[in-house]
Amino acid sequence: LNQLIQSFDLELSSHCVVDWKSKMKTIEVTSLSAAVALLNVLYSNPAHGFGVSTLGRNAVSNPGISWVGSSNGKSVTSTQMGAEPIQITMPALSSTMKEGRVVSWLKNEGDAIEAGEAIMVVESDKADMDVEAFEDGYLAKIITNEGESAPVGEVVALISALESEIGEVVESFEGGSAAPAADDSTGADAAPAAGDAAAAPDVSFSQIDMPALSSTMKEGKVVSWLKAEGDPISAGEAIMVVESDKADMDVEAFEEGYLAAIITEEGDSGAVGAPVALIAENEADIPALKAYASTLSGVVAAPAAAAAAPATSAPAAPKPAAPKAAAGGTAASGDRVVASPLAKKRAEELGLDISAIAGTGPGGRITAGDVEAAASGGAAAAKKASAAPSKPAWTPAAGVIAATPTARVAAKKAKIDLATIQGTGEFGRVTIDDVKVATGEKTPERKRAAQPGAEVVELPGDFVPFTGMQKAVSNNMEATLSVPEFRVSREIQMDAFDNLYKALKPQGVTVSAMLAKAVALAIAKHPIINSSYSEQGGAPGIQYNQDINIAMAVAIDGGLITPTLKYANERSMIELGENWKELVGKAKSGTLAPDEYQSGTFTISNMGMFGVTDFGAILPVGSGGILAIGGTQETIVPDSAAVLGLKKVKKMKVTLTCDHRQIYGADAALFLKTLADIMENKLDMLS
Repeated sequence: LNQLIQSFDLELSSHCVVDWKSKMKTIEVTSLSAAVALLNVLYSNPAHGFGVSTLGRNAVSNPGISWVGSSNGKSVTSTQMGAEPIQITMPALSSTMKEGRVVSWLKNEGDAIEAGEAIMVVESDKADMDVEAFEDGYLAKIITNEGESAPVGEVVALISALESEIGEVVESFEGGSAAPAADDSTGADAAPAAGDAAAAPDVSFSQIDMPALSSTMKEGKVVSWLKAEGDPISAGEAIMVVESDKADMDVEAFEEGYLAAIITEEGDSGAVGAPVALIAENEADIPALKAYASTLSGVVAAPAAAAAAPATSAPAAPKPAAPKAAAGGTAASGDRVVASPLAKKRAEELGLDISAIAGTGPGGRITAGDVEAAASGGAAAAKKASAAPSKPAWTPAAGVIAATPTARVAAKKAKIDLATIQGTGEFGRVTIDDVKVATGEKTPERKRAAQPGAEVVELPGDFVPFTGMQKAVSNNMEATLSVPEFRVSREIQMDAFDNLYKALKPQGVTVSAMLAKAVALAIAKHPIINSSYSEQGGAPGIQYNQDINIAMAVAIDGGLITPTLKYANERSMIELGENWKELVGKAKSGTLAPDEYQSGTFTISNMGMFGVTDFGAILPVGSGGILAIGGTQETIVPDSAAVLGLKKVKKMKVTLTCDHRQIYGADAALFLKTLADIMENKLDMLS
């Protein structure tokens, strides 16, 4: 290789040093221009066996050769292509988390890993949470051991794509060639390539990044900015609202200063960790930071568009700061428009200004129904306008077929005679939609028959993509399809329970809080119901939970969420009732914190208030059981003390779904027996 380099450029050879000592051969390059020249040599001479297969951001490698770039005396080394590791970084499990501690590794070095499988347990500033792998492979190297802490974003382990490459990944890490992504030298090499426009100004400022509001969040959408550019900001003050895959949440500033520049505008999405705004320490530095912000991007761009953008393009002029004014007069200047994700999506699809729509939800929240109502009002106006006298009819000349240019091109391509197509456009003109109907590409719209005097109801017929919350619910439902589960049902007499509820209702106690308390007390006598199936060190087993946290399913606009009553067996009924009202309010407004809906150890799904008598619930991910609550019904039962030997009682049917890997039928039956005994005979335990 030395001879090859020297034969092309003697000057180049003085900048390249080939190291053959290690198993992974490397070439150290001491200047950027020499690196470019070396790439040209390797690309133009594949016959010598040094053909380059991939051009990375900081390195070029092929099986057997790795490239090491050098800038300002700092070495940047690429990993050999044949053994390129997948980095596992410390995740941000809450918006305030700055570092995490590895509680335990659920996999050992060398174990196979599947995408979506929990590989470690991390303790954040909120709770202990499982961390899943995003790709298949083998756990090659654990960098942060159990009990050790690491900052958010730091590499804690390496995954090898192939089992045969584990040794090479470990060797490259121990030899320093698999440098963590956070290495400062990476930025040193990348900065010159970006040009002077990307250089940060020499002023004091802080950068606001897109936070990870849940363990599954990969990107977030800026719903609204609560501050305008130039506004002063205090530490701990909410500055924007972000939509994650769970809910809309306020994001607070960690430092005080002035909002110098907004990088990710309202409605745009950004990857977790991408810059969304800059905060200036001094107000006088705002213009310099605006210019710098124009070189940054926090929006998730399409891959094709990103690839087509020239590397040398000049930065766009910074947008002038302008106060955000509410349209329609329904929101004051700077006010936040509170709306559900589905409502925002429908408003965007219908072309409506959501700030001009009056909300009927909790706290004036705009729901999808409000958007549909506003849209139907516009449709009614359009119908009235269409009742005006029509324009004079136009008849084309003999032999002329009226059609739009795009319809003519489409018909010619499909080899269809335009004369055979009935036009639905103005003056009977054939449109592109008419051609699509003729080719079968589109279904013709039919006129719906309406009963005299009845309002025509327009039913949805379009494809509506899932919201972030709906995606999360769908993924959780699919994740439990392989779990062997069974169901056990039992009727519980509710007369005494209902009488107790009537007595406690004036104190703010709800039926949901009473059910959670009763279930928690029954679980305390049967801990197996509060457990989950787990595999640690390759061995299957039972993971018991010391805390009894009752998660209760709540249907909200656009999805389903499970607010959690923590330590339900230890708290008083009054305290649980107050806590549940608070959690329901947060759930409906989309402001639940992750710890308030991700910490449940047992779940209750109650559909009795909808008139459902009994049903079976699907087992949640990572849980051992879920209890389905049906409605209360009056039933006639034998009674020797009654005049006719019969009496009327209220009964409620409950169905328990269990993971059969660690919970057996007898366990479920005994738990339901204890629950019935508490709710029928031992109500003093609740009060």
